[in-house]
Amino acid sequence: MKKNIKCLCGSNLSIEYKEEIDLDAEPSIVDSILNGTFMSYDCNFCKKKHKPEFKIILIWKSKNIKIEVFPELDRSEFYSAKKEKSSKETVSFETVSSETVSLETVIGFPEMTDRIAVIKDSLEPVVIETLKSYILARAEENYPDNEINVWYHNKGPAGIEFHLDGIRTGEVAVMRVPQEAYDKTMNDYKKNPKSGIFPSLRVRSYLSIHNILRPAALK
Repeated sequence: MKKNIKCLCGSNLSIEYKEEIDLDAEPSIVDSILNGTFMSYDCNFCKKKHKPEFKIILIWKSKNIKIEVFPELDRSEFYSAKKEKSSKETVSFETVSSETVSLETVIGFPEMTDRIAVIKDSLEPVVIETLKSYILARAEENYPDNEINVWYHNKGPAGIEFHLDGIRTGEVAVMRVPQEAYDKTMNDYKKNPKSGIFPSLRVRSYLSIHNILRPAALK
């Protein structure tokens, strides 16, 4: 797929990208997503860096998942779209090369990066999004006037590490959640996935903390 974008300097950039990517066939794409170089382009004239967002499909058969990625600009359109599937359906499934994989949606490339990191580390996205909601609630108590975002960073000996932006300008806060807290939340989800906050985190194929944070107009 080819698209043109206009730089602030007035020059045009012709961008070519794949609408569908097999992450098993191109493992370097996983690395480029995680290190921030995926779909990053420099203007040939002024050298300004551009990171445009387009709709793409990521197929990761070894992880039994297919991810449709929507640009952040399509968020309102996603919520306002008619529900083609039953409201009782929580996860869609499709067949890719004779294998059944779950179909998930993410909105915005930062959320794509977050989800890829979670899946790469073999963690359960529902649990990670739940932990984010706990962290965000605590952060907003201390900084009620700030617009704070919580992102998964990695899994290590000290627990599950999250990064928070928006607390102080130009700084990232680090929060580590003990593995025991992850395990407990995982057990709660397995016992009753329809209890507590779990159902509120999903809208059709889209699983995200943003579903409980969206304004009333988009509900």
